[in-house]
Parts: sequence; structure tokens; C-alpha cells
Amino acid sequence: MKIHLIGIGGIGVSALAQYYLSKGHNVSGSDLVATEITDMLKEKGVKIYIGNFAKNIEKDFDLVVHSPAVKEDNPEFKKAKQLKIKTQSYPEALGDLTKEYYTIAVSGAHGKSTTTAMAGLVLTAAGLDPTVIVGTKVKEFGDSNFRAGQSKILVIEACEYDSSFLYYTPKIAVVTNVDKEHLDYFKTFENVVLAFKDFILKIPKDGFLVFNADDKNIPEVQNPNFKVQKYSLSNSDAKKIKKVMKVPGKHNVSNALAVLEVVRALIVPDDITFKAISEFTGTWRRFEVKKGSIGGKKITVISDYAHHPNEILATLTATREKFKKKTIWCVFQPHQHQRTHYLFDDFVKVFSEAKIDKIIITDIYDVAGRETKTKSGGVSSEKLVKKISKESVIYLPVKKIKDFIAENINTGNVLLIMGAGDIYKLADEF
Repeated sequence: MKIHLIGIGGIGVSALAQYYLSKGHNVSGSDLVATEITDMLKEKGVKIYIGNFAKNIEKDFDLVVHSPAVKEDNPEFKKAKQLKIKTQSYPEALGDLTKEYYTIAVSGAHGKSTTTAMAGLVLTAAGLDPTVIVGTKVKEFGDSNFRAGQSKILVIEACEYDSSFLYYTPKIAVVTNVDKEHLDYFKTFENVVLAFKDFILKIPKDGFLVFNADDKNIPEVQNPNFKVQKYSLSNSDAKKIKKVMKVPGKHNVSNALAVLEVVRALIVPDDITFKAISEFTGTWRRFEVKKGSIGGKKITVISDYAHHPNEILATLTATREKFKKKTIWCVFQPHQHQRTHYLFDDFVKVFSEAKIDKIIITDIYDVAGRETKTKSGGVSSEKLVKKISKESVIYLPVKKIKDFIAENINTGNVLLIMGAGDIYKLADEF
């Protein structure tokens, strides 16, 4: 088949492209800008177009898959429709795959990527050879967000945005937590909870639900016709996992507990699971610790994807827990005006109470196709910093951050660079 993907640089769409490539299909794709992900796909044999143009769509394409961010007026999408080529959104295309496999779908507001990656690694260690589609790059998967397996087990990250996860057909569904997230789409928290309930109800009679008993927002299903297994930080397994885990934070212990219950459902021995968990060193932009330097000063640099207040709290807490007596700097890039608007007070609370020595908040990162500033109440990073009203929290535009840090940071300090946008590029500069 000839398959073209619009928005191929996205973390989900790019993994799907690699799946099609692994099955021997002729794969091409386009995105607005070149990135390390599009470069990686090009190296693997995907034909990459930079820019969305009608001419990129060829009449002999069998399938055109598009990111949920792609609108109907996209020239490639319009051309595909004109040529009567089959089109699917990324969730629709992935949903079709979930019907062909024994699918483990990992959902939740936070922790999906880490949990999905760990589950894939444990199943690989157990010899079950899974196919894995995850929302981050994993070192053990060749520094990729995709692993090609030969078995009928598929592990996927199941995002709730746009109710995408309702397209999936899981045999095992994981719910790590439910939170006030993606309110630009859901509008109310009640709608978020209802979407997760609908997702849970997609589990078949011979299926399995694994959920976090510590999270009171996860909806209950009365008299479920599938098996249910909960996990909790109060379990005895939590202490065992904390002893062997290399990545810090209670949230990561919780993620590992979810994995433990998933693989137990597949009869994986605990000794294999604990060994694999003990060897897990994290994933791209999930508390990724590196040695760095600037102006001859040696520092520790952490790159982290946290962008929701609860994720930020978990990351800041884990940083202070790991580097107890070190001076810690944090650079945070808010993600989307609407998220910042809806969760403004939560951001203020987290940064006001943070036990971090110096915090720099930079400009809000806009997401193409998902941003409506008119509904964002004129929110800005400057307003956020003003509301926090704390001497250790300042605003700086991105272009001024590196010089400011170079002048003020000291040898031995820790620099945490946090956000879901392009702020990770700053971490690479150190």
C-alpha cells in the first residue's frame, strides 16, 4: 500500500508511520517544519515533505492518515477527498490496528508515556515481543517512539484529547489518573470523567481493567463484566519497586505498579518484571538527567515534559527529593494559552509553594491547530508571574534565558527545563 500521513512529525503519527513502514508499505508524510522526528523518519526510508501542499497527494495513494490537528481546509486533506482516497484520523487508523491485536491501552491524564514504555520493556524482557506505540522516544527502542514486535500483543498510549481513546478496542485498559486536562476540548471536568467512563466500558467481557486506587477521580463502573485490578502506593509492592527504581518520584512508583498488574494479567513472573523495572532509566523528556556545562561551570541538566500543574508538582517534588541540598533552577514554558487560562490558579499555587531556588517562566507555547486565544482571557506568562508574586519567580523571553543563566548559575547547580513545547531545545544547548 501507498500511505501518506499529514502531520507526520507528531509524536503519535510518526509512530504509526513507522508501523506501516515495518509492514513493508510505501510511506510518505508531510509537516509544517522539519524536526528531529521528521529527520529520523527520513533516515528510515519515509519520504518527507516540508509544508502542506496539494501536490504532495498522489492519485495512487491507498490511504491518507492525518493528525487530529489537521482541519478540513488543509490543502492535502482537501486533495485527498477530491481524489476519493480513503482518509482516516490518527485515532481512527490506530483504532483499526487495536482490533487486529491483543491490545493494552494505557490511558490517564499523566504518566501514560512512562507506563507504556515500561510495559513494553517488561513484556520484551519476558520474551513476549510486543509492538509498542508510545508518546515519547525510548532508548531501548532505538531512541524511537515505536517498537516492531512479532507477537499479537500491541501496547499503545491512549490519549483522551478529542476523545481519541474511544476509537480503541483494548483487551487490557489502564487508567493511571483522571485530571482537569484538555479543557479546551472537554469544556468541563465532568465531561473528562464521562469520557474515561466510556473508555472503560469499551473493555470486552474477557478483558481487564487496571486502575489507580489512589486517584478518586477515576469513574467507577457498577457490576463490570470484565476483570478489575487496582493498584496503590499503600501496597507492599510499592516499597519493593521504590527500592529498585532508578527514576525518582512517587508518581513513577505508581506507574510501575500499573505495569506490574498489567504483566501479571499476562502471567509474567514478578522477578522478570522487577528486574526490567530496575533497569529502566526513563525516556525522552521524562525527567531526563544529563551532565551539562555553561561558561566553564559544570551543572546537572534535567529535561522534563511536565506542563499540567499536577505534573509540574510531581516533577518539582521529585527534583528536590533527588537533589536534596543542591541549588535548583527551573525554566518553565507554559503549553497553550487555553490550558494556562483554565488552570491559571493551579499554576499560581504550584509555583508559589515550590521549594525551588530560582524559577524562570517564559512565553506560552502555542500548538498549531489547537489554539484559540480569544477564549483564553488574555492570559500571559507575565500575568502569571505577577500573580505568583514571589521574588524567586521571574519572567524572561526565551532568547534571554541562556545568557541570564550563564551569568548567574554556579557550578554544581541543577537546571530543570520543563514544558511540552520546544523548550527542550534549550536543554540541548547546555
